Amino acid sequence: MLLCRASRAGEAAGSRAAQLHQLPFSNVRGPYVWEFEENGREIKIRVDGQLVFNNIFHVLDAALAGRGLGYVPEEMALPHIAKGRLARALEGWSPYWDGYHLYYPSRRQSSPAFVALVDALRHRD
Repeated sequence: MLLCRASRAGEAAGSRAAQLHQLPFSNVRGPYVWEFEENGREIKIRVDGQLVFNNIFHVLDAALAGRGLGYVPEEMALPHIAKGRLARALEGWSPYWDGYHLYYPSRRQSSPAFVALVDALRHRD
């Protein structure tokens, strides 16, 4: 996960970050907590915003439109960062994430679809 904002040509990094609204993502348990980390120090922030989304793609769209700071999965933001449409915010505080983990029972009667999924995830580069 990373914090991002719309990028503007010729703008100094971080110059508008304090002026932007947070764009929280909410699920059935309530607003998603933004998690930051630096040198082993963890901070969790529950944010409130004028806009609240229940779809992470809408958070990304709002960040791209310059509506505020979006806390989105890195994989979603990287193509837009590479093209200069988004900029990272608080880059040094983005926690390292080592990927997905799958826990499942070791039953002999796993469905063929489930076995194919596990094989695909195991051998992904």
